[in-house]
This record gives sequence, structure tokens and C-alpha cells, in this order.
Amino acid sequence: MSNEPSGQATTMKAIVYDRNGSPDVLKLKDVDIPTGDDDYVLVRIRAACVNPYDWHMLRGKPYVMRLMVKGPRRSRKIAISGADMAGVVESVGKDVTRFSPGDEVYGEVEAGCFAEYVSAPQEQIALKPTNLSFEQAAAVPMVAMTALQGLRNVGRIEQGQKVLVNGASGGIGTFAVQLAKSLGAAEVTGVCSTKNVELVQSLGADHVIDYTQDDFTRSGERYDLLLDTVGNRSLRALRRTLTKKGTLVLLGGGGGRLLGPIPKILGGIVLSRFVGQRIVTFVCKPNKDDLELLKELIEAGKVTPVIDRTYPLAEVPGAIRYLEEGHARGKVVITV
Repeated sequence: MSNEPSGQATTMKAIVYDRNGSPDVLKLKDVDIPTGDDDYVLVRIRAACVNPYDWHMLRGKPYVMRLMVKGPRRSRKIAISGADMAGVVESVGKDVTRFSPGDEVYGEVEAGCFAEYVSAPQEQIALKPTNLSFEQAAAVPMVAMTALQGLRNVGRIEQGQKVLVNGASGGIGTFAVQLAKSLGAAEVTGVCSTKNVELVQSLGADHVIDYTQDDFTRSGERYDLLLDTVGNRSLRALRRTLTKKGTLVLLGGGGGRLLGPIPKILGGIVLSRFVGQRIVTFVCKPNKDDLELLKELIEAGKVTPVIDRTYPLAEVPGAIRYLEEGHARGKVVITV
């Protein structure tokens, strides 16, 4: 445990919880500043970001998540949520070669970012884009890497393809629209509600479908690649929008309280063995290479984060409640 804080402080403010439940179980408390192994970096957090992941973890829903992750129920300890952050390197472990104290960084870690400090593996953080504030940078990691890996690694996007993003005004969707254009898509279509049409157009979408007016699964248009971030349409309906050799990337959303989207995802994987279309899913893998690529795209002006609201650290419960409503435009950020 070598990356001790450089100053005299040994405790920090953090949002913690010791049981699953509503945002009411979250409390602002003083806890020990974390330490890490020799290849870890201690970051003084300046901003963090709320993701659906956080409220799923907090509530323990779908229930299957309680078996898959180490929350407070399983570890019998308090937990600190928050996976995205941007801040300043406070100290580094003896095996850290990529960072020095004072560097401005951003990244995604497993948890612990709703706090004043976090200890992060050096391979999961990168230098912050120079043209972004800490708040903007914190809005990038999880959703932008998910969009990037969904389009490039899993969707296998190719030059000249037609791409549709269902949920184009959400956290993943706002990045997916921009990244699809950057990765060579000929046409990008975004699906969103009426109030978000202009936003999605401003992100570079060639076409925008207002789902309150039109059903994109019955439009007759066919797409080479469909990124579904919402989970509000059946597999049958989504397949209608694909070309015969098209690819559907399922990114969760929807489903029941017990298993969530898992039955739909498994059904899609099985179905894809018997049809010409590919139906795939994946789990995003945080890594420095993708963060560095995103940094380049952001500094080149090709990608920019969209922030809906910001909340101070003490108001994380309210931020999670707002995100749970499902109508956030882009990201909800926490200032620390």
C-alpha cells in the first residue's frame, strides 16, 4: 500500500452506504483516504459522474446483480459508489511510470468516486483532455468507452455503413452518435423524444426520429448496425430494422426485477446462430488505450460530452433520483 496522500490528512468526505435500498440509504461521512498497490495512483477527485450502474448497484436490482458483484451486503462493509472521475494526481505507487503528482487525469474505476479521493490502477486512467473542464471530463469514461467498444469492437462498424442509435440523447447515445460519424459511418440516425431532437441533430446525426411521433421499427428503413441503449423494443422489432447481414448490439435496459435484460440478451445470442443477422452484447472493459483515443478525438473537436445537470457531493442522492427518472440529456455530474 504505497500511494499514501502527500499531505497530513488521513480522512476524507465520501458518500457511503451499508445496505441496498433507495438513495435514502446514502450518507455523507468521514472515511479513511484509500491506499493502493504499487501500481496504483491516488487521485484528488474534482468531479465524478452518475451512471445507471450506480443506482442498479445501490438498489441491488435486477436482483441477479447481488450475486455478481461485491456490494455491502456481500462484503459486510460500507461501499462507496461512483465509477467515473476526473481530478489531480496526489501521489503514486513505486511502480507507476505514467503519472506524476499534479497531473490532471480522468478514468473509470470499479467504485469509490463519490468521494474526495480514489485509488485507481494506472492502466485505467489517462491524462485529461486539455480542452475539457474536470466536470466535462468526468462525464466521459464509462459511457464513451461503452459506445466506442460497442461500435468498433463488437459492432465492427465499417466505412459507409448506416447506423441507428436507439436512445441517442442519453449518456451512451450522445457519444455513440458522434463516435459513429468519427468511425466512418455514412449515415447516423438517432432515436429520441421531441425535446431532444435538436440536441441529437447538433451532435452530427444525419437523421433524427422522434419516437413519440414515429416507430423506427416500422419505418421500412434498414440499417447495417443498430446500437440499442434503451431495451424498450422486442428482438423481433429490432431485427426488422436491420439489413439481412446487419448487427444488433444490445446494451441493456428494460427487463424484469429479477434478471433484468439477461433473458433478452441470451435469447438474442441464441437466435443469432440461426439467422444471418448478428445479435451481440458485451461488458465494457476500462483501459488507458481507449481513454487516450477519446482524448485525441475530444481535443480534435470530433467528440464532446453533454452535461444535463451538476450536483455537489452532498447531493448525490438527488442526482441518482434524477437519473433514475430516465429523462437525463447526456450526463449527470457531481462536483467535489
